[in-house]
Amino acid sequence: MPKLKTHKGMAKRIKLSASGKMLRRKSHRSHLLAHKQTKTKRTYVQDIEISKGDAAVVKKMLGTYK
Repeated sequence: MPKLKTHKGMAKRIKLSASGKMLRRKSHRSHLLAHKQTKTKRTYVQDIEISKGDAAVVKKMLGTYK
């Protein structure tokens, strides 16, 4: 059985917290920010945990990534 390779695109997007949670960035933060409310833009800054439905797929894509 060959080794599982880490999906590098996913590894760049996912960050592991100290407690082992997988965190991701929120979308809509890269451009067209002038018309968005300041309160909305502040919420984009925080990283959020990956949903349970996606967690299994992401773990498989990360392989041995720690």
